[in-house]
Amino acid sequence: MQFSQFGNKFTRQSGISRLMEDMGAGLRTPGTVMLGGGNPAKIPEMEAYFDQLLAEMQQSGQLSEALCNYDGPRGKAVLLESLAVQLKQQCGWDISAKNIALTNGSQSAFFYLFNLFAGRQADGSLRKVLFPLTPEYLGYADAGLEEDLFVAAKPSLSLLPEGQFKYHLDTDNLQVDENIGLICVSRPTNPTGNVITDDELAYLDHLAQQHSIPLLIDNAYGLPFPGITFTEATALWNPNIILCMSLSKLGLPGARCGIIVASEEVISALGNMNGIISLAPGSIGPAIANEMIRRNDLQHLSEQVVKPYYQQKATDTIALIRRYLSEQQCLIHKPEGAIFLWLWFRDLPITTEELYQRLKARGVLMVPGHFFFPGLEEEWPHARQCMRMNYVPENAEIERAMRILAEELALIAG
Repeated sequence: MQFSQFGNKFTRQSGISRLMEDMGAGLRTPGTVMLGGGNPAKIPEMEAYFDQLLAEMQQSGQLSEALCNYDGPRGKAVLLESLAVQLKQQCGWDISAKNIALTNGSQSAFFYLFNLFAGRQADGSLRKVLFPLTPEYLGYADAGLEEDLFVAAKPSLSLLPEGQFKYHLDTDNLQVDENIGLICVSRPTNPTGNVITDDELAYLDHLAQQHSIPLLIDNAYGLPFPGITFTEATALWNPNIILCMSLSKLGLPGARCGIIVASEEVISALGNMNGIISLAPGSIGPAIANEMIRRNDLQHLSEQVVKPYYQQKATDTIALIRRYLSEQQCLIHKPEGAIFLWLWFRDLPITTEELYQRLKARGVLMVPGHFFFPGLEEEWPHARQCMRMNYVPENAEIERAMRILAEELALIAG
């Protein structure tokens, strides 16, 4: 069977494919400690809320209406309207429903947006997506129709007390030229939990406007919802910013609902792309979100249930790590948000890919760090010294995994 260039590119093994395969295999294998994927926690209060909400929506006929009808190519109109009102009131943004489109998950949105603004141009030139602060989300790496669609900038790094460290935007070495079509940053960042400061975000916004290119902010974990942000930060939007949000980290990853806030021109383009590629986004997630907004529950639950749950879990997990691993063995990126911890093994005599294989053989799934540096052209040993772990499993499971990790590190050290 002969595939096209498109077929060859999108059927080969990738980091995100391996991650999802590990997740599926781990879920089917009893005893596996799932620290690898990005599945959100099963927060009891949120699960009870969704059970009650769906029961009431079924009784009122809202669920059947969502299941049995197509929405428009930009998504469910009532959610576009209610979300625009909420964001305008809460954040002060000058938007309307025409500034919002829905997609079948954020991953679809990134694919659309990367290839809308970067790639082969009409004059034959190639424009790229700039990640101004790497490491970044591994799901970006293979989302370009063109090869070599991404370029990344190394961060500066500061060591902090209590065996922690933090990445910073290295403005002195950040370059944007006519070959860049889009700047993209996640906030909080997957994999590290880093939250770039308001000043750093304002700098990127200014840089993007200066070069007449959009700034894409991946807000899957951020403000105003789901609000998994543990440090001072302000949500930012203007017509040059494309803000991507999601329902996944509220506890609805299966709903596959991505939300894009952008200029009317960009939203119109995305609606056309949705219509061609998928007719319309799914309706269940948007129906749930609209009802949450109508009941004034979306922001309340984000602030009072989701954020405190993850903040406590991050604190508990760091305590468990330190029970088994010293600061000399492992540094931890300062946890400022998201649902991951980023571990740096500075003196590891093997790569974290090899460490990943050893842990996997013992039923512990984490993700080796080299997948999270898409577009970084120079070799950086640091990239092979780090690992990402999801901290949402039960504390007893995390402790078992840390015991195994400590045993493997002791064996490696001899």
